[in-house]
Amino acid sequence: MKTSAVMISALLLMAPYVAVAEMNEQQHKLLEDALSAAPPTIRDKVTVVDWDNNMLQRGTNEYTCFPTPPQLQGTAPMCMDGPWMEWAKAWMNKQPFQAKSVGISYMLAGDGGASNIDPYADKPTAENQWIVEGPHLMIIVPDPQMLDALPTDPAAGGPYVMWKGTPYAHIMVPVGQRK
Repeated sequence: MKTSAVMISALLLMAPYVAVAEMNEQQHKLLEDALSAAPPTIRDKVTVVDWDNNMLQRGTNEYTCFPTPPQLQGTAPMCMDGPWMEWAKAWMNKQPFQAKSVGISYMLAGDGGASNIDPYADKPTAENQWIVEGPHLMIIVPDPQMLDALPTDPAAGGPYVMWKGTPYAHIMVPVGQRK
């Protein structure tokens, strides 16, 4: 998790400044992986940055997509809007965070797993409620009290709150079968 956080942190800082790279076969694969996180309706409008700080696609909207981190097995690409980019920077640096507006992040290719209660857990344990989620979107809200009406149990069916009680709490909205 720490390696992933360092790489994402570097990308968050570099994304606005990197030039679009001439793509080789590996970069095309990374682009396809990153775009698999986004809804088809915005894929041609998102910015995509790889783990070597190369811009693979310059976008025209506020979403930035990242391919699956190289140290992870499976798939876990993500597309984040502006508020989620701020969230990610705070999370990676273990800083306080309070959303200023609603934010949407897409992980439509699913993920490789995360603790439902510990934002920094990097593997499953008997205590950390590890969940491997299928296609989903994530929502952050400016008022944490808005999360109080939602369950925290991923097995309850429908949306649930992940990392409740932390500055990184967000709504998970499954949109497909769990992995």
